[in-house]
Amino acid sequence: MSRKERGPRVDIYARITDRIVADLEKGVRPWMQPWHSTIAIGRVTRPLRHNGLPYSGMNVVLLWSEAVARGFANPMWMTFKQALELGGVVRKGETGSMVVFASRFTKTETDAAGEEFDREIPFLKAYSVFNVAQIDGLPDHYYGQKTEPVRDPVARIDHADRFFANTGAVIRHGGSQAYYAPVLDMIQMPPFESFRDAASYVAVLSHETVHWTADSRRVGRDLTRYAKDRSERAREELIAELGSCFLCADLGIAPELEPRADHASYLASWLKVLADDKRAIFSAAAHAQRAVAFLHGLQPAVSKEREAA
Repeated sequence: MSRKERGPRVDIYARITDRIVADLEKGVRPWMQPWHSTIAIGRVTRPLRHNGLPYSGMNVVLLWSEAVARGFANPMWMTFKQALELGGVVRKGETGSMVVFASRFTKTETDAAGEEFDREIPFLKAYSVFNVAQIDGLPDHYYGQKTEPVRDPVARIDHADRFFANTGAVIRHGGSQAYYAPVLDMIQMPPFESFRDAASYVAVLSHETVHWTADSRRVGRDLTRYAKDRSERAREELIAELGSCFLCADLGIAPELEPRADHASYLASWLKVLADDKRAIFSAAAHAQRAVAFLHGLQPAVSKEREAA
């Protein structure tokens, strides 16, 4: 593959990474922005496609950041063509927001012995989407604010507690630190009463549960160098941060607005990791998405659907 062919794909990685680095240099975690914003309305949710399906991985981070930066309160996005097909039209002068599509294609090559073999080549494609707030003429329900019944705080926590109980993770309480211990394969949490509110407890538990998925019996991320290698530790913490945000959004809970002291200390390490590897944030988002999907797969409702299929 020529350098010219590689260029556009590398530029996508660089453009997005540079944008995230700029936020981190200001001390802002861009994946947390929706909960700092006064325009966030209704239940916390992932960005949605035109058909109501949620975005995943890196696109969640990109569109959350765009929504806050540009003041979009509606979580739904669509392409120019999708808007036309629904009877709408993007207003003149509006600019799209970038999302990415990652996949692989198979190329048949010949080795030195003349034998043919297939090689999978990854590729990344960027395209633009528009928020519903930028589009006129769509059916009314696209613009209507969806308000959910106010949930009783206890019921909301019960919902989250059931989710974590269904994972089968061993969760112990006591002390003043939250962490996942790989050797013991258990999550340690401070007492529930020590958190300022129930949502903060769920946010921290989400973070540690994403760490828990790293075990080889689950998703399988290598944590053997976590304690010794600062770069590897920073990468794993970035995965857990993103995964916690994804999971909290799925549970309808706003994660911590302020970073824990131990996570804030990773800021310089994250900046170094991203400076050294333009694909690091994409890899972290992909790992976070896999971890959260695994946790959802442990829920009874999902398991029953799979059995029925």
